[in-house]
Amino acid sequence: MKKNSVYLCKKNMSNIQITPQETSNPKILKFEASSFLVQYNSFEYANIDEAKNSPLAQQLFYLPFVKKVYISGNFVAIERYDIVSWSDVQNEVSEQIQEYLNSGGLVVIEEKTKKNPISIYAESTPNPSVLKFVANKNLVTSTFEFASIEEAKPSPFATALFQFPFIKSVFLDKNYVSITKFDIVEWEEITLELRTFIKTYIEDGKEMVSSTAAVELEKTTEQLDRAYDKLDDTSKEIINILEQHVKPAVASDGGNIMFESYNKENKVVKVILQGACSGCPSSTFTLKNGIETILKEMMGPKIERVEAVNG
Repeated sequence: MKKNSVYLCKKNMSNIQITPQETSNPKILKFEASSFLVQYNSFEYANIDEAKNSPLAQQLFYLPFVKKVYISGNFVAIERYDIVSWSDVQNEVSEQIQEYLNSGGLVVIEEKTKKNPISIYAESTPNPSVLKFVANKNLVTSTFEFASIEEAKPSPFATALFQFPFIKSVFLDKNYVSITKFDIVEWEEITLELRTFIKTYIEDGKEMVSSTAAVELEKTTEQLDRAYDKLDDTSKEIINILEQHVKPAVASDGGNIMFESYNKENKVVKVILQGACSGCPSSTFTLKNGIETILKEMMGPKIERVEAVNG
């Protein structure tokens, strides 16, 4: 096999963190990584012979309790035999996967015959300065927002976007990027150019964010869980309500609402507006008639008002 026909799923991985996550099947445990392991394909292996194109899966099959291995996006899922319980071995497996990746081990070796087919479409948002570009594939494992090329160092993709002089900020979330422009141009003048650039960038398999970005910006599942555990019960309740009742709605508009703090003395909740929510003409309405109303209805006298620290 010629070298140029092979795609090695190993993208400058270092300082990868692995966090075990339970699934609906007690026999299957997900080991979530702080960055993508494979970009656009999923893989399933039932034995070590099937795993001949995955050095990582082959290593895992040397563990006697491993029945199946699944690799997709930013996680490895393992189905176990009944000879052990996950509580007995999950930490050991997490460490093994983490050490393997951080030592430069390959995840999957794929034949690369053509570019990955990517579709990108543009969506308007309630914020006239922001356009949402949606992909048919997941792009990142966490939300990231960059307000300048200096801030964008952890993201080669955002850094490349800031080469366009009309881009003010970049917000990344799952399968889309929300771009805020300066008023010097109209969207109809630049939408096609941006759509083409984003499509080509992703199809070329270039890195969206560095493998260490989630760790550096404290966005890994483990880091977020630790921060959550340190909060008081009221703050936790607020975050859960935002996650379930607010974030899905604002995400559809290309934005995000991030909890910042709760003051039990004056009962004020402070949030950070991101993406299309930041600087949006309707952000005040969203805060008062959306978030504030929901929190007051669900939490009663614990909430007096909601404020945006950047609004």
